[in-house]
Parts: sequence; structure tokens; C-alpha cells
Amino acid sequence: MSLILILAACGSSKDTAGANSGKEITMGSKNFTENILVAEMMAQLIEAKTDIKVNRKLNLGGSNVVWTALKNNEIQLYPDYTGTVVANYYQEKTGTAEETLERAKELVKQDKLVFLDPLGFNNTYTLAVTKSTAEKYNLKTYSDLAKVSPDLVLGVEFEFLDRDDGYPGVQKLYNMNFKTAKGMDHGIMYQAIKGGETDVTNAYSTDAQIKANDLVILEDDKQFFPPYYAAPIIRQDTLDQYPEIADVLKTMNDSITEEDMQDLNGKVDIEGLKEDQVAHDFLVEKGLIES
Repeated sequence: MSLILILAACGSSKDTAGANSGKEITMGSKNFTENILVAEMMAQLIEAKTDIKVNRKLNLGGSNVVWTALKNNEIQLYPDYTGTVVANYYQEKTGTAEETLERAKELVKQDKLVFLDPLGFNNTYTLAVTKSTAEKYNLKTYSDLAKVSPDLVLGVEFEFLDRDDGYPGVQKLYNMNFKTAKGMDHGIMYQAIKGGETDVTNAYSTDAQIKANDLVILEDDKQFFPPYYAAPIIRQDTLDQYPEIADVLKTMNDSITEEDMQDLNGKVDIEGLKEDQVAHDFLVEKGLIES
């Protein structure tokens, strides 16, 4: 009985360390599995390595929603992507992976933000079709798709319909004009294409659903989509107050590959596991936190 009480007391002191210190931050995330997972990893790592309490406002919404929340100090940090920062928030042209990263770091300074170093994986946008559609129309590239787009229905995320680095840009460069272009939630996109409601969907290169639904990724032959390397973005005033956060998050640099992210996304989206448990197990596996 006494051993149980001791163990409970140990667990309790760890759980309340942040609360007792009076140090608090709020972690945000976008409204898709990968971003929630990475935000949860960041939160758990900070909680394990510092005495800062991390409140969570995960699954907030699309990119612009979370970006606005960060600038308004409703959240203090979250994971974002190099191409999104440069092309979507600041409407500037991207370049190579290195050029886009450096430009993202420079641009956010004007909003008193800090874009930290990448976590390792590049989650770029892509367009996908079913094998039967690819075979029927002999599709291998975006240029091939553009030729038959008037006969096809596009089903993509709501924000992909409006972003300059999304459908409007692809449409302009490749002269794609689909019969219908529908906006929908990320998870619904795969149900729609699997059920034959749509013919083409946007996807992330790290989506587990690509393999699960046996989809064919088409080649971006004119290289429209920029690099989207994931990294933490944080308010400068938060970093000034808690500089240890940067050191802690640095331990995640280059720790997640595209294959890792596909597997992690699959554990949630296909196997039905909870994001916090999947995040925890990955951090333990990588030796970043103790079990």
C-alpha cells in the first residue's frame, strides 16, 4: 500500500511541476492529424524537460486561423511549414529547400516571431488519383491531368481551394479546369475519392491514406509546389521569457523522416490510436523522453 502511495506521489509531482512553477504557454495546431501529432510531441517534450506547463489548443483550424492566433498571442507556438510561411502568409516566391527555410526565418522576424530549425520531413502538397483513373486516362504527370481535367471532379481541402500555393496556382500554371472543384475536410477527401464522388484529390506526401487507399501520386512536372519542411514557430516574447524552449525543441531537429510521419499518421487515421499516445511512444522510441 505504501509503495502505491509513493508511486502516486511521484507521478503527481511530475504532473504538477509546471503548474507549481507558474510558468505557462499555450501550444496550438492546425486541424489535421500530422500537425496535431507534431504539436503534441513538442508539448510533451517541453513538459518533460522543463518546469513549464503547456496548455493545448490543438485542432484550431486551417493555416490562417492558427497563424492569426499566434500573432494575437492566443497561442505562443505551433508547428508550421516553410512553404506555407513564405508563399501563403507573406505571398513571396519560394526557392530550394535551403532558400525557403532561410526566407521563412527572415520574414517572420517582422511579426516578432522565430522560425526554428526543421524537424526533418518535407510534407509537400501533391495531387493523387485512383489507379483506375490513372490507367483510364494514362495519367503520370500534372500536365497529363490538365488535358482531361474538364471531365473530372476535384475534391480538396477547403483552404487548398483558395491558397496561392494551392489550387489557384496549380490551375494557372497547368491550365487545369475541372468539371467541379469541391472543398471538404482533410479526412473526408479520401472517403470521397474512394467512394467515387471525386476523381482527383490533393494530398500531403506524408499521408498514410495514400498507401491505404492505393492512390497514385502524379508528378509535378513543372515543379509548382514549394518545399514544406516542418518546424516549430514561436513568438519572440515567449522565447525571451523562456529561452530554454529553443534548446529543448532543438533535440527534435531532423528526428522525423517522411516515412516516420506516414507511419505515425497511419497509427491515428487508420489504426484509431490517440494522438497523445502515438506522440509519446515516438518520443520514447527516439530517446527524447523517458517512458
